[in-house]
Amino acid sequence: MRTINIDLSPEEYHVPELLRSAVARQLGVSEEQLESFRVARRTLDCRRRNVVYHTEISLGEPNLPSTPVFASKASPNSKPVLIVGAGPAGLFAALRLLEHGLRPVIMERGKSVEERKYDIAALTREKRVNPDSNWCFGEGGAGTYSDGKLYTRSTKRGDVGSVLRTFVAHGADPDIMLDAHAHIGTDRLSGIIANMRRTIVEHGGEYHFNTRVSDLIVKDGTVKGIIDQYGNSIEGTAVILATGHSARDIYSLFHSHGWLLEAKPFALGVRVEHPQELINEIQYHGKGYSPYLPPAAYSLTTQAGTHGVFSFCMCPGGVIVPAATADGQQVVNGMSNSRRNSPYANSGIAVTVELGDMPTKLRTGSPLSLLEFQRQVEQRMFHAGGDAINAPTQRLVDFLQHKPSSRLNKTGYMGDVTNAPLHELLPPFVAEALTQGFKDFDRKMHGFITEEASLLAVESRTSSPVRIPRDKETLQHPQLQGLYPCGEGAGYAGGIVSSALDGIRCADAVTLQK
Repeated sequence: MRTINIDLSPEEYHVPELLRSAVARQLGVSEEQLESFRVARRTLDCRRRNVVYHTEISLGEPNLPSTPVFASKASPNSKPVLIVGAGPAGLFAALRLLEHGLRPVIMERGKSVEERKYDIAALTREKRVNPDSNWCFGEGGAGTYSDGKLYTRSTKRGDVGSVLRTFVAHGADPDIMLDAHAHIGTDRLSGIIANMRRTIVEHGGEYHFNTRVSDLIVKDGTVKGIIDQYGNSIEGTAVILATGHSARDIYSLFHSHGWLLEAKPFALGVRVEHPQELINEIQYHGKGYSPYLPPAAYSLTTQAGTHGVFSFCMCPGGVIVPAATADGQQVVNGMSNSRRNSPYANSGIAVTVELGDMPTKLRTGSPLSLLEFQRQVEQRMFHAGGDAINAPTQRLVDFLQHKPSSRLNKTGYMGDVTNAPLHELLPPFVAEALTQGFKDFDRKMHGFITEEASLLAVESRTSSPVRIPRDKETLQHPQLQGLYPCGEGAGYAGGIVSSALDGIRCADAVTLQK
């Protein structure tokens, strides 16, 4: 058994007969001599005039490796470990704890994926925000209803393959094992998350939906459990805190008790939206691109003075959604369904924000200073939208010319938009860095700056502006034994896969202490 690497045209890749012929030709054998093989890895390369798939072929393997059956060692009498948050960090921590023979008890402030969709519909159509159930909060976390990208490939964080195999075992397309930029899609991910819940419950785990943590039970410097919003106490042998990047009440809780927190650099910007056909033409070098190619994506980064400017969560064939988690905020995010069949492409374009960028009045040394800056920008955008969840919007060409838009383009935003001068509303250093960044992006992707492009604000939840510190070895909070800060909300991950891997790490750390 061995592997070969081969470049394939889109037609060769997608038509089995042509694929077999190309592999045989690469090996220098006839098609009759070619035994079984499978595609092990693929990456779409758009840098050449003729777009190709860089493909790794495994010879002697007709099928993908079978997905192992989940093996739990837990019993009804196993020690309970509390997990706060049912996002990817919490879910994968729960699965890992079951494998170690511990019993996960998951507390999720929001609702199940089946019920959560009604609150999302109300936010989109009626502009009513349920602060515990929205695009960010609820079973599955922010990723469930905002795309399902699985882009992490760093082996330093853990076994990425195990995370992907777990998704496949619960209903994901096996192709996610092949793609360098795997994508599940919101329409499919909700069902996969529900299947993961069933696995956890069937093997002894426990769920408490609509349960928001209002305090921790701490005795002699050790966390013994949590207190929910109704005053109920729930105790466990350890607490994994996996609340996601938007749980501001948790940061306020820590700050009020004097427990260690750290301000953490984050990023802030806008969503840029183009017609998907335009992005296809740019990336695939004209209108004659192959019908076998998927909706085109891009990844861009540049430096504007001391600030990095980069594309984030690029959604080919996607839509833009209102992602506020409380009244008085205006936040946008992007998502795609599995088919990526919207006529629009959108991406977050974000600027790095450091402590030194803060206005003088926010330079107080507080660990919540960057969070307060984030909050103030979101409130300003809310007011610009007419004190409603309307996305302040401006054409890209007008933003670059520092003038209001006389008209707006059609948009795929799931809500209403308001014509607004984003060049004035955004913090000056962010607006200036975006201006330089867009010009450089147009040099890299000629046609990126166009009258058809729109900017919608504000893209502010790229990551948490606060870190909950933990010991590098034990992964416990320095002041609170038995508390394991985890995932995006603690500042140790930045997406579905990295959060899942961090959840696994924390579950392993809990096990070592038992």
